[in-house]
Amino acid sequence: MYRKFTSMKLLLAISVLILMGTSYSSINTQKPAHEKEENPKIDKLKLQDGFHAEHLYSPSENEEGSWVGMTFDDQGRLITSDQYGFLYRMEVAPIGSDSLTPKIEKLRIQTKDPVADSVIQMGYAQGLLWAFNSLYVMVNHESDEKFDKNSGLYRLQDTDGDDQFDKISLLKELGGEPGEHGPHSIVLSPDKQSLYVVAGNHTDVPKMDAYRLPPVWDYDNLFPEIKDPRGHANDREAPGGWIAKIDPQGEHWELISAGYRNPFDLAFNEAGDLFTYDSDMEWDFGMPWYRPTRICHVTSGSEYGWRTGNGKWLPAYPDNLPALLNIGQGSPTNLVYGGKSHFPDKYRKAMYAFDWSFGIIYSINLQPEGASYHAEAEEFISGSPLPLTDGVIGPDGALYFLTGGRRLESDLYRIYHDDYNSNFIAEMPAATGKTEEQKIREQLEQYHTGKKAGAIDFAWPYLNHEDRFIRYAARIAVEHQPLNQWKDRALNEKDPQIKTQAIIALARHGKKSLNSPMLKSLMGIDYGQLADAEKVDLLRAFELVLFRQGTPNADVKAKLIAYLDAHYPAEDNTINRSLSKLMVALDAPQVVSKTLAILENAEDDDQSGGETVTASSDLILRNPQYGLDIAGMLAKVPPAQQTYYATVLSEAKAGWTPELREEYFKWYYDAFNYKGGRSYIGFVDKARQAALSHVPKDKHDYYNTLSGDSLLSSNGNDLADVPQPEGPGRKWTVEEALPFMDSLSAQNLERGKSLFAATLCLSCHTMKGEGGAVGPDLTQLGNRFTPKDILEATIEPNEVISDQYAATVFSMKDGKSILGRLTNEDENNYYISQNPFAPQNLREIPKSEVVSTKTSEVSVMLPGLVNRLNPEELKDLMAYLISAGNENHEVYKASEKSDNGKE
Repeated sequence: MYRKFTSMKLLLAISVLILMGTSYSSINTQKPAHEKEENPKIDKLKLQDGFHAEHLYSPSENEEGSWVGMTFDDQGRLITSDQYGFLYRMEVAPIGSDSLTPKIEKLRIQTKDPVADSVIQMGYAQGLLWAFNSLYVMVNHESDEKFDKNSGLYRLQDTDGDDQFDKISLLKELGGEPGEHGPHSIVLSPDKQSLYVVAGNHTDVPKMDAYRLPPVWDYDNLFPEIKDPRGHANDREAPGGWIAKIDPQGEHWELISAGYRNPFDLAFNEAGDLFTYDSDMEWDFGMPWYRPTRICHVTSGSEYGWRTGNGKWLPAYPDNLPALLNIGQGSPTNLVYGGKSHFPDKYRKAMYAFDWSFGIIYSINLQPEGASYHAEAEEFISGSPLPLTDGVIGPDGALYFLTGGRRLESDLYRIYHDDYNSNFIAEMPAATGKTEEQKIREQLEQYHTGKKAGAIDFAWPYLNHEDRFIRYAARIAVEHQPLNQWKDRALNEKDPQIKTQAIIALARHGKKSLNSPMLKSLMGIDYGQLADAEKVDLLRAFELVLFRQGTPNADVKAKLIAYLDAHYPAEDNTINRSLSKLMVALDAPQVVSKTLAILENAEDDDQSGGETVTASSDLILRNPQYGLDIAGMLAKVPPAQQTYYATVLSEAKAGWTPELREEYFKWYYDAFNYKGGRSYIGFVDKARQAALSHVPKDKHDYYNTLSGDSLLSSNGNDLADVPQPEGPGRKWTVEEALPFMDSLSAQNLERGKSLFAATLCLSCHTMKGEGGAVGPDLTQLGNRFTPKDILEATIEPNEVISDQYAATVFSMKDGKSILGRLTNEDENNYYISQNPFAPQNLREIPKSEVVSTKTSEVSVMLPGLVNRLNPEELKDLMAYLISAGNENHEVYKASEKSDNGKE
């Protein structure tokens, strides 16, 4: 029986070639004596040389929820928060202790009436900070019967010195939509005089006492607006996520920066510069407006261009700033600077960025460059599953971090280095000298606080500085000054770069009557003499004027069309994006024919601002939920540049011929065959529907059919031939599922076949000649194994691992790790397959770059494939597997009980 069971496991071990949890063993061979030789909590971590991990506590195993926030108080005690529960305080054992179990208590509020003392009713705390002899708590929740605190920033104090909180003050209530995009972290300023807070794009910007970023934000995009087809953030307006500076009492709020999607945390480096780690929108994979997770330098008055749906600004636009570093797909949760760590200099002077989705802590090295920084990253810690939520540097110089969130298994870890000693004193490293460009930027930022004499004369010459951060800071300085002091100067400026930047500022603050004067002034610039980046800036200035001040009179409009048309198309994709939407907005007569001509052969390039630290293919095997989406997209990547042009043309009204419309609508039919993120089909279909609204009524049905209407479901979010379970599902166990296998009769063959596809079996397995070739053929499954065998192999895939299909972890010299199924090797290279939907695409890894390899100790089969199914759907799927789709099999016949009416 065991041999039969094992064979079954090997046969099904590749139901989907995605790792649910690749197990990493530390590269280090040395372990402290107090660590057990086998500890799955520790063994799954990949650490850099010289570092060690201690597992301190499991909140979820002690019915204390899933922890997402942490801070140390002034007595060295750790205070933590459960995402959906309470606050806890613990005394942590010193590094290397024989017993690491901490002393823990649930925080209570003390009142004058001891009988009334109770647990602090403050759940959903996503940010904690101990400062000014107080605990600051950021609550992200609407009050209910269990927790009576609304979203906002609270201050907890012990006013009588008895080590118990007795006062809770609401510093500011924060509106919007609470949840994972609500208000987040609080950090202490380097001078320890103020606080900084960060909030996601579902948090309304409260009324501020001061604004470093002038509060004149808008959508500012002529690209046809399409909100997310699945409804995410559709009611959220500019400027998105934001960062503010406040005093300890929470009485004075100053907006510092905005334009983010959902940054969870902030961190200052030793020079006092501020950074954040902003998120992506994974549903936008493959779309031309997709932006990966990224590290951003939070400078005074900065804007980072998030807008809802497809409205996100290109990083190249001059009115927002570029990321320092694109990390890649993921879910940022924490950012902490290692300045007070007891680590070697390389890691002490690093920023640590936490990715919840793929279980990676990146160490990021920042080197001053120009007015900002150059950033490089490596994997510091990784593991799977490792849903990272928060981290802090402790008073002992170790890195403490949490896993959990969304009620997942939660754990508390501590990371320390070989060099650790108990006499460590936490001090920030000395700051390196500032560059001349950084000094200029900081001088300009002194004019971001309102009207100041001499601001315009000082800032104006820097509007054409070669450093983009300086140009940006100079424009914001100008915008803070009275408009009448610089309006005419902007219109009459001779330098093309200064004029462009000044009119961007004027478009943001000027009246509609300035429309024609601004456009005429911009058309005075010799376009052909500009560098490509300067052309992008100029075209952006045109766009802002048209968006803010509207379409000009007929004479100016005609001249502007001629000015733009002379340079369209260009050789550069970014320039063509700008030119195409400008000309559609102006109803230029040649825009349709010209745009379709370049759409046909358009090739993609990177519009997100640089390569990512982690390639998308390296993430597929780290997390099945998100990795599967990446795998599908990479198997057939949508043509992003073509999608951009097609979307632009969806609002074109002039210049169509029957032949052009035929060509255009055929493109949509082909586009539905690509695989993007979950909103890809919906976005493409919404553009298609917009285009159909402009065709003659008697041709609507024809173009609707031509463009692929028959391929779509009614909501346009998914292809019509993709089956979806009805549910409700559950977290199936073998024990729960097995009783249903006793009544497999009169099952639904067609639904079973559909569910074979919906649960992804079809993607990798063949049944009767149909399906993928990644895994073994399952046609004879029912003849060889019992229903219990099949259930056990599907629901508990980690019991036996097939060497044939196991993944390998390659630890690289640059600190990264690469995951894939090793298919071949020669003297110089390994060849691995990373994508289950495109197994023929092999990646070549030079052996000279590999430090070590490790075979996964966890099955590559995706657990939970059946968790979306209700009992009847599970029975239909099992019947299909057992019968191999044979309609004459007994599982499709009515039982005798059923025939007699007794069941």
